[in-house]
Amino acid sequence: MLTITIPGVEFFDEELEEFVNTKDCTLELEHSLISLSKWESKWGRPFLSPEKRTDEQALDYIRFMTITRNVDEKVYAAIPDNVMKQVSDYIEAPMTATTFYEIKSPTGRPETVTAELIYYWMIALTIPFECQKWHLNRLMTLIRVCNVKNQPPQKMSRSEIASRNRSLNAARRKALGTTG
Repeated sequence: MLTITIPGVEFFDEELEEFVNTKDCTLELEHSLISLSKWESKWGRPFLSPEKRTDEQALDYIRFMTITRNVDEKVYAAIPDNVMKQVSDYIEAPMTATTFYEIKSPTGRPETVTAELIYYWMIALTIPFECQKWHLNRLMTLIRVCNVKNQPPQKMSRSEIASRNRSLNAARRKALGTTG
Protein backbone atom coordinates (compact mmCIF):
# COMPACT_ATOMS: atom_id res chain seq x y z
CA MET A 1 0.00 0.00 0.00
CA LEU A 2 1.16 3.52 -0.76
CA THR A 3 0.17 6.52 1.35
CA ILE A 4 0.38 9.87 -0.40
CA THR A 5 -0.42 13.37 0.77
CA ILE A 6 -1.85 15.86 -1.69
CA PRO A 7 -1.35 19.42 -0.47
CA GLY A 8 -4.28 21.80 -0.52
CA VAL A 9 -4.30 24.20 -3.47
CA GLU A 10 -6.40 26.76 -5.22
CA PHE A 11 -6.98 26.25 -8.94
CA PHE A 12 -9.36 27.33 -11.66
CA ASP A 13 -11.87 24.66 -12.69
CA GLU A 14 -12.54 25.33 -16.37
CA GLU A 15 -15.61 23.11 -16.40
CA LEU A 16 -17.27 24.97 -13.51
CA GLU A 17 -15.62 28.27 -14.49
CA GLU A 18 -14.70 29.06 -10.92
CA PHE A 19 -11.78 28.93 -8.51
CA VAL A 20 -11.71 25.81 -6.34
CA ASN A 21 -9.89 25.29 -3.05
CA THR A 22 -8.86 21.87 -1.82
CA LYS A 23 -7.61 20.92 1.64
CA ASP A 24 -4.60 18.71 2.35
CA CYS A 25 -5.66 15.14 1.72
CA THR A 26 -3.98 11.83 2.56
CA LEU A 27 -4.84 8.89 0.32
CA GLU A 28 -4.07 5.20 0.65
CA LEU A 29 -3.53 3.52 -2.71
CA GLU A 30 -3.25 -0.13 -3.74
CA HIS A 31 -2.01 -1.20 -7.19
CA SER A 32 -3.93 -4.45 -7.41
CA LEU A 33 -5.85 -6.70 -9.76
CA ILE A 34 -9.05 -5.10 -8.46
CA SER A 35 -7.97 -1.58 -9.48
CA LEU A 36 -6.68 -2.90 -12.81
CA SER A 37 -9.99 -4.62 -13.62
CA LYS A 38 -12.01 -1.51 -12.74
CA TRP A 39 -9.81 0.63 -15.00
CA GLU A 40 -10.04 -1.86 -17.90
CA SER A 41 -13.83 -2.03 -17.46
CA LYS A 42 -14.07 1.72 -17.90
CA TRP A 43 -11.51 2.20 -20.67
CA GLY A 44 -12.00 -1.06 -22.60
CA ARG A 45 -8.32 -1.64 -23.24
CA PRO A 46 -5.49 -3.51 -21.49
CA PHE A 47 -3.80 -1.51 -18.74
CA LEU A 48 -0.62 -3.59 -19.01
CA SER A 49 0.17 -2.60 -22.58
CA PRO A 50 3.04 -0.50 -23.91
CA GLU A 51 0.52 2.03 -25.25
CA LYS A 52 0.79 5.36 -23.41
CA ARG A 53 -2.12 6.45 -21.21
CA THR A 54 -3.59 9.94 -21.29
CA ASP A 55 -3.49 12.18 -18.21
CA GLU A 56 -7.20 11.48 -17.71
CA GLN A 57 -6.58 7.71 -17.83
CA ALA A 58 -3.67 8.02 -15.37
CA LEU A 59 -5.81 9.99 -12.91
CA ASP A 60 -8.60 7.46 -13.33
CA TYR A 61 -6.22 4.67 -12.39
CA ILE A 62 -5.27 6.55 -9.23
CA ARG A 63 -9.01 6.88 -8.43
CA PHE A 64 -9.41 3.11 -8.83
CA MET A 65 -6.31 2.48 -6.69
CA THR A 66 -7.70 4.64 -3.87
CA ILE A 67 -8.91 2.64 -0.89
CA THR A 68 -9.53 5.75 1.24
CA ARG A 69 -13.26 6.40 1.45
CA ASN A 70 -15.20 9.59 0.66
CA VAL A 71 -12.47 11.42 -1.26
CA ASP A 72 -13.45 14.72 -2.84
CA GLU A 73 -13.05 14.33 -6.62
CA LYS A 74 -11.36 17.75 -6.85
CA VAL A 75 -8.36 16.36 -4.96
CA TYR A 76 -7.30 14.26 -7.96
CA ALA A 77 -6.97 17.37 -10.13
CA ALA A 78 -4.55 18.82 -7.56
CA ILE A 79 -2.02 15.96 -7.53
CA PRO A 80 1.43 17.53 -8.03
CA ASP A 81 4.06 16.03 -10.35
CA ASN A 82 6.28 14.81 -7.49
CA VAL A 83 3.37 12.81 -6.05
CA MET A 84 2.54 11.43 -9.52
CA LYS A 85 6.19 10.26 -9.68
CA GLN A 86 5.76 8.56 -6.28
CA VAL A 87 2.68 6.74 -7.58
CA SER A 88 4.47 5.74 -10.78
CA ASP A 89 7.46 4.40 -8.82
CA TYR A 90 5.10 2.42 -6.59
CA ILE A 91 3.33 0.89 -9.60
CA GLU A 92 6.67 -0.14 -11.12
CA ALA A 93 8.17 -1.53 -7.88
CA PRO A 94 8.63 -5.33 -7.91
CA MET A 95 7.41 -5.75 -4.28
CA THR A 96 9.30 -9.04 -4.02
CA ALA A 97 12.85 -10.38 -3.75
CA THR A 98 12.16 -13.08 -6.34
CA THR A 99 14.01 -12.77 -9.64
CA PHE A 100 13.78 -14.76 -12.86
CA TYR A 101 16.14 -15.62 -15.66
CA GLU A 102 14.38 -14.52 -18.81
CA ILE A 103 13.33 -17.29 -21.15
CA LYS A 104 12.18 -16.31 -24.62
CA SER A 105 8.55 -16.98 -25.47
CA PRO A 106 8.20 -19.89 -27.95
CA THR A 107 5.89 -17.80 -30.13
CA GLY A 108 8.25 -14.83 -30.10
CA ARG A 109 5.49 -12.33 -29.35
CA PRO A 110 4.17 -11.30 -25.97
CA GLU A 111 0.63 -12.13 -24.93
CA THR A 112 -1.76 -9.26 -24.23
CA VAL A 113 -2.38 -9.41 -20.49
CA THR A 114 -5.76 -8.27 -19.20
CA ALA A 115 -7.49 -8.59 -15.84
CA GLU A 116 -9.51 -11.57 -17.08
CA LEU A 117 -6.35 -13.40 -18.14
CA ILE A 118 -4.80 -12.81 -14.72
CA TYR A 119 -7.98 -14.10 -13.05
CA TYR A 120 -7.80 -17.17 -15.32
CA TRP A 121 -4.20 -17.80 -14.25
CA MET A 122 -5.25 -17.48 -10.61
CA ILE A 123 -8.02 -20.04 -11.11
CA ALA A 124 -5.83 -22.42 -13.13
CA LEU A 125 -3.07 -22.24 -10.51
CA THR A 126 -5.53 -22.35 -7.56
CA ILE A 127 -4.28 -19.03 -6.22
CA PRO A 128 -6.82 -17.77 -3.65
CA PHE A 129 -8.90 -14.77 -4.65
CA GLU A 130 -7.74 -12.74 -1.66
CA CYS A 131 -4.48 -12.33 -3.62
CA GLN A 132 -6.35 -9.99 -5.99
CA LYS A 133 -5.75 -7.33 -3.33
CA TRP A 134 -1.96 -7.80 -3.40
CA HIS A 135 0.32 -5.38 -5.20
CA LEU A 136 -0.09 -6.43 -8.83
CA ASN A 137 3.63 -7.03 -9.42
CA ARG A 138 3.76 -9.36 -6.42
CA LEU A 139 0.75 -11.30 -7.72
CA MET A 140 2.34 -11.57 -11.19
CA THR A 141 5.54 -12.88 -9.57
CA LEU A 142 3.54 -15.52 -7.68
CA ILE A 143 1.90 -16.57 -10.95
CA ARG A 144 5.33 -16.89 -12.60
CA VAL A 145 6.69 -18.91 -9.66
CA CYS A 146 3.70 -21.27 -9.84
CA ASN A 147 4.23 -21.70 -13.58
CA VAL A 148 7.94 -22.44 -13.14
CA LYS A 149 7.34 -24.89 -10.30
CA ASN A 150 4.58 -26.67 -12.28
CA GLN A 151 6.84 -27.29 -15.29
CA PRO A 152 8.06 -30.86 -15.74
CA PRO A 153 11.79 -31.19 -15.09
CA GLN A 154 13.83 -30.65 -18.24
CA LYS A 155 15.58 -33.66 -19.69
CA MET A 156 19.35 -33.67 -19.39
CA SER A 157 21.49 -33.80 -22.51
CA ARG A 158 23.81 -36.75 -23.11
CA SER A 159 26.84 -34.68 -22.16
CA GLU A 160 25.15 -33.60 -18.90
CA ILE A 161 24.31 -37.25 -18.09
CA ALA A 162 27.88 -38.36 -18.86
CA SER A 163 29.32 -35.56 -16.70
CA ARG A 164 26.99 -36.43 -13.82
CA ASN A 165 27.90 -40.14 -14.09
CA ARG A 166 31.64 -39.34 -14.07
CA SER A 167 31.16 -37.25 -10.92
CA LEU A 168 29.13 -40.00 -9.21
CA ASN A 169 31.66 -42.70 -10.15
CA ALA A 170 34.58 -40.58 -8.91
CA ALA A 171 32.77 -39.97 -5.59
CA ARG A 172 32.06 -43.72 -5.21
CA ARG A 173 35.71 -44.65 -5.97
CA LYS A 174 36.90 -42.13 -3.42
CA ALA A 175 34.45 -43.38 -0.78
CA LEU A 176 35.45 -47.04 -1.39
CA GLY A 177 39.17 -46.29 -1.73
CA THR A 178 39.41 -47.88 -5.18
CA THR A 179 40.93 -46.59 -8.37
CA GLY A 180 39.33 -46.73 -11.71
